[in-house]
Amino acid sequence: MSSRYRDHGRTSFTPLLTPSLWGMPTAMVAVLALLLPLIYMGGILDPRGQMRDLPVGLVTEDRAVPGSPEPFGDAVAASVRAADPDRHIDWKSLDMAEARQQLASDRLFGVLVIPADFTARVRALTGPGPAQARPRIDVLTNPAAGSLGSSLAGAAMQQAAHAASAKLGTTLSASASGAASPAGDGAAAAAPASAAADGAAASPVRLLLADPVEVTVSVGHPIGARTGMGLSAFYYALLLVLLGFLAAGIVSGGTDIALGYAPSEVGPLRSYRPPVTISRRTAFLLNSALTASLSFVTSSLLMAVTVGFLDMDAAHLPQLWVFSVAATAAVGVGAQALTSALGALAQPVGMLFFIALALPSSGGTIPVQAVPHAYRFLAEFEPMRQVMDGVRAILFFDARADAGLLRAWTMTGAALVGAVVAGLAVTSFYDRRGLQRVPRDLPAAS
Repeated sequence: MSSRYRDHGRTSFTPLLTPSLWGMPTAMVAVLALLLPLIYMGGILDPRGQMRDLPVGLVTEDRAVPGSPEPFGDAVAASVRAADPDRHIDWKSLDMAEARQQLASDRLFGVLVIPADFTARVRALTGPGPAQARPRIDVLTNPAAGSLGSSLAGAAMQQAAHAASAKLGTTLSASASGAASPAGDGAAAAAPASAAADGAAASPVRLLLADPVEVTVSVGHPIGARTGMGLSAFYYALLLVLLGFLAAGIVSGGTDIALGYAPSEVGPLRSYRPPVTISRRTAFLLNSALTASLSFVTSSLLMAVTVGFLDMDAAHLPQLWVFSVAATAAVGVGAQALTSALGALAQPVGMLFFIALALPSSGGTIPVQAVPHAYRFLAEFEPMRQVMDGVRAILFFDARADAGLLRAWTMTGAALVGAVVAGLAVTSFYDRRGLQRVPRDLPAAS
C-alpha cells in the first residue's frame, strides 16, 4: 500500500513538469505584469510636461481712455500668449458671451479675463490724486471639466497673468522714472533734501508698479458639492464600463455551464451537463441578448445606489439612465464579440482594451491634452472616453449636445452596432469552417 501511494504521488506531480501546464500562464502573467505598469504609469507621470494645447479662453474687454491711444489690455493679452512659447495652453480669443457658452459646453478648462476698466485703472496708478484700485485680471476655472484639468489651467493662467503684470510693471516704472525728472540731473542735485523725501514717498509706488496687476481666481462654471470635486462623472463612467465588462464574463461562463461546455463548480462540488450542440453564431446572439438585457438591471441599481442612497448630485435622471443602459450594453456586447473571436484570451485582451488603456485616455482624471500622444489617439475610439464624455455632459453641462453628449451617443451607438456585426462575422466564419465547440467524439444532448 505504501508503494502504491508513493507511485500515485509521483505520477500526480508529473504534469507539473510539462511546459504545457505552466508555460502559457507564466507567459501571459509576465506580459500583463509588463504592460499594465507601462500603460497606467506611462500615461499619468508627467501631466504638466506632456500638456499641449489645453483649451483656455482669453477675453479682452479693455477700452482705451483719453491720453492712451491703445488699451493696455491688448499688450497684456500679447504678453500672456508670449509667456507660453511651448504652447502648453491653446489661448482662444473670445468675447465674454462666447467664453461663458464654451465653459458651459465643456470646451474650455478656464478663461482669463481682462476687464473693461483695465486701462483706466493702470492710468490711475501713475496719475495725480489719491490711490486707486489696482488693475485686475480675472481667472475663471471650470471644475466641471475635471479637477486636475481645471487646476492645470488655473495655474497656467495665473502664471501667465503674473508674467504679464511684471512686464507691464517694467514699462510703467520706466515711464514714471522718465516723467519724474524732466529737468535732468542738475535739477535733482539742486534739491537733495526734496529728492530724498520724494524718493521715500515714492517707494510704495515703485513697489506697486513692479507688480501692478491683481489676479483674482473664481469658478467660471460651478458644480454641486456632492460631485467629488468633479470626479463623480469619471467614477460613474468607470462603473458603467466595469459592469458591462464583468456582466459579459459572467454571462459567458454561465451559458458555457448551462450548455455543457464547462463544469459547474461550487466549492468542492463539481458537476457536468451533457453538451448541447449549438452554433457559435447562436451562442453569440444568446450571450449578447442576455448581456444587453442585464444592462437595464445594472444601470438601475447603479443609479439607485449613487443617486438615491449616496446622494450624488445629478440632473436629467431619465437621460442618465437611458445613456447608462446603452453604454453598458455596448461594452458588454463588445466583450462578447471579443470572447467569440478569441476564447479564453478575450479576458486579458478585453481587460487591456476596456480598462487598462481606457483609463489614461478617458480624460476623466487627467485631460487628454496632458497625456502622451498615443493616449490622445486612443481617446478617439476607446469606449471609456465616449462614456465619460456622455456622463459628464449629463451631470455637469445640462445634457447639452455640444458638450460631448451628441458625440457620445454617436460613438456608443456605432460601437454597439459594430460589436454585433463583428461578432456575427467571426462566429459565422467559424461555423462555416466547421469549428464547433463540442468535440466530435463527445455525445451531445438530444
